[in-house]
Amino acid sequence: MRAVVTGMIATFPVGGVAWDYGQYALGLERLGFEVWYLEDTGVYSYDPRRGLYTEDFSYGVEFLQDSLASLSPALADRWFVRGFDGTPFGAREVDVPDLVAGADIFLNVSGGCVLREEYLPNRCKILIDTDPGWNHFVVFPRDWVPAGACGFRAHDVFTTYAGLIGRPECALPTFGLEWHPTRPPVVADRWHARPPGECWTTVLSWGNNYGREFEHGGATYGSKEPEFMKIESLPGRVTAKLEVAAGGLEPPVERWRSLGWSVRDSDTVSATLGDYQCYVEGSRGEFSVAKNAYVATGSGWFSCRSACYLAAGRPVVVQDTGFSELLDTGTGLVPFSDLNGAASALTAIERDYDEHSQAARAIAEEQFDAAVVLGELLERAGVAG
Repeated sequence: MRAVVTGMIATFPVGGVAWDYGQYALGLERLGFEVWYLEDTGVYSYDPRRGLYTEDFSYGVEFLQDSLASLSPALADRWFVRGFDGTPFGAREVDVPDLVAGADIFLNVSGGCVLREEYLPNRCKILIDTDPGWNHFVVFPRDWVPAGACGFRAHDVFTTYAGLIGRPECALPTFGLEWHPTRPPVVADRWHARPPGECWTTVLSWGNNYGREFEHGGATYGSKEPEFMKIESLPGRVTAKLEVAAGGLEPPVERWRSLGWSVRDSDTVSATLGDYQCYVEGSRGEFSVAKNAYVATGSGWFSCRSACYLAAGRPVVVQDTGFSELLDTGTGLVPFSDLNGAASALTAIERDYDEHSQAARAIAEEQFDAAVVLGELLERAGVAG
């Protein structure tokens, strides 16, 4: 059995992104697949050393190779990247169109891979929509693609992190397609429950291009900025120490510090796959808001980052997007809707931290482990794992 997993690791070479896509690849490998990683995004690569997007993929490609090798020795040699200008990297001796055509599953995670005509012969092209809201209101309706490529409807199976899509309470359009809700997978045994740190942490990007406000049906949607501002006074309401690792465009670092937040640079804590893991495992738990678009649409979205915290046995307090209707919550994973709810959740967990820590790990194993999540996905696609 062969699987091709697409991603954006060389395009956004930071540790959190490497885990996001790498756990799909490692999870399928654990299920017995010969896994190949393909990256063909058609956009510039981010260079965190300079804070710039550039046509030069050299840093991203080196980062990708190191990350995949860290995840699995087999993945170290099974990858291919097409640079912005078409330059190939990786397994150049491999006929990529034949490789894709012969795969039992082509997993287009985040829809990040340009769906070129040469990839169409694969009969099980699965789209995984990880960014509902931006995708459903901006990307999919526009459906712009480069010459010689096809739009998102050319996939064979449609899955989404919007767990409530299709329900009356969810404002996301379905475009007449059958969407299958899914969750971000974690390879739970790669995350370790170390002694907890002092700070509740999270990693966020502030004011980047994907965070711009957009309108649909007379409503305006945004990213994390409006939601974070609603709870930024939280440090004054709790005894728990709170930290945010922020990147992007001019996050208001001094204001946050004046309110009691510890602030770090996200590129530093996520410089490598190992750095990101150490940051998560060295935290006391995660506290975070969600993108406004996820909340306002009642999407039921849940974060791949939060799934990693759970796997590390770290309690998670995150803004509810509707996921409380789908997941076990209350112990280990506690949703909130406003400032008072956030303060109450943190206070309650600190009263019985060990119980919440153990419950967090159990939730990861039972509801987010890659064997469970990818097993469900393969079953929906009619592929035997």
